[in-house]
Amino acid sequence: MSAPRNGHALTSYPVQIVMPSDSIKVDPQLTQQDHIVLRSLLHDIDNGSTAQSTDAASHDEASIELLASLNDPSSPSFVPTITTNWDFKPPYMNTLLRCYAQWATTVVRRPTDVVFLTHILLYLSTSVPSALYLYYNFTYPHAILHWLMQTYYCGAWTLLLHNHIHNNGTLAPGHAWLDTAFPYVLSPLMGHTWNSYYYHHVKMHHVEGNGPEDLSSTVRYQRDSPLDFSIYVGRFLFLIWIELPLYFLRTGKTSLAIKSFFTEMANYLAIHVLLTRVSFGATMAVFLIPLLQMRVGMMVGNWGQHAFVDKDDPKSDFRSSITLIDVASNRHCFNDGYHTSHHLNPRRHWRDHPASFLTQKARYSSEDALVFTNIDYLFITFKLMARDYDHLADCLVPIGDQIGMSKREIAEMLRSKTARFSKEDIGRLWHGKEKSKVDRTMKIRTAAKTRDLRSTLLYFWEG
Repeated sequence: MSAPRNGHALTSYPVQIVMPSDSIKVDPQLTQQDHIVLRSLLHDIDNGSTAQSTDAASHDEASIELLASLNDPSSPSFVPTITTNWDFKPPYMNTLLRCYAQWATTVVRRPTDVVFLTHILLYLSTSVPSALYLYYNFTYPHAILHWLMQTYYCGAWTLLLHNHIHNNGTLAPGHAWLDTAFPYVLSPLMGHTWNSYYYHHVKMHHVEGNGPEDLSSTVRYQRDSPLDFSIYVGRFLFLIWIELPLYFLRTGKTSLAIKSFFTEMANYLAIHVLLTRVSFGATMAVFLIPLLQMRVGMMVGNWGQHAFVDKDDPKSDFRSSITLIDVASNRHCFNDGYHTSHHLNPRRHWRDHPASFLTQKARYSSEDALVFTNIDYLFITFKLMARDYDHLADCLVPIGDQIGMSKREIAEMLRSKTARFSKEDIGRLWHGKEKSKVDRTMKIRTAAKTRDLRSTLLYFWEG
């Protein structure tokens, strides 16, 4: 029998046969859930199809049942996620972590989510004291170490916050005070201004779904162009403070426009006061550098998440976002790799994504969705900037009609999905052939008769 891949026996075959899936490396640090999903996809590749044969259907049914049991507190297989760095098996938990896990499950909203409390306690006990001490006694070595620590934390924190804003909290009702307070204490230390992620991500991005009205949309850009990417990042860095409120005005959400503008301005003002009147060095290390770093990182990540957009059906969540089976996204960032699943249901619990993917695997295949492994969103963006489609093709886990394609065909297929959408394309695919910018301008001019301030701002901004 063939040797297990990286120590994990996924499938057994006669030793003389080289299977197509053997070219796909399986990272031993993948979560158990990711191993189950990847095992199913490799099984399909070796069978040459994702069509639901009796054997394949039985294989997936057993996998889905196992995934469900891992998330079911009443199941003997259930284990809460306590830390992202390693998995605990029940016997090990019973001896070392049982007391903490039992207490923590009374604090979090769902028993699976002990890891959220672990991270909240970690950040409150390290980031906050470190930041305060920098203001008390600033030194460059401490500032550098603080920055490195926050850089390490910021990915997991952002996805913790991501779960918080999509589900109106993460802790049990009895701890509502902490659930409300901790984002306001920790967000600025990680590079987020107060509530800006909620306004931008939940109230704008998921409403527009990477369409042309999405302020973080990639469709107007050539997505393997360093110049276009620089414009994309620069626009967000320098204009989001005004573009987001204007978006809310344009869509009739005046209250959100006011809130998003004034909370952003309040954060900028606070940073300015701390820079000029308290401590320039400490404020740079604690607030300003994390803010700039986070905003660049968010755009690098979003570019990777929505770089591959189908030219014929760009409005499909299956064809405008991707799925990653990788360690950085799923082990350390709460299954952020299942981005298509998240767009299909933004309120889906993070531990339910793998089971949802397997349940809808046939749909993913028929929709020509993209699944990658051994790469995260940041490196997808970096590889696109280098136009290294061969590497991206190596990372693709083929499904559906992609199975059997050559590496060159996969690379060209990926390249075709990064092309800029022209104004004509946008008009045809999103608005219909006759709708144009003139239509919106006329509506703004008409509205100006009754809403002077709002309409005037929109008129000048839209040109």
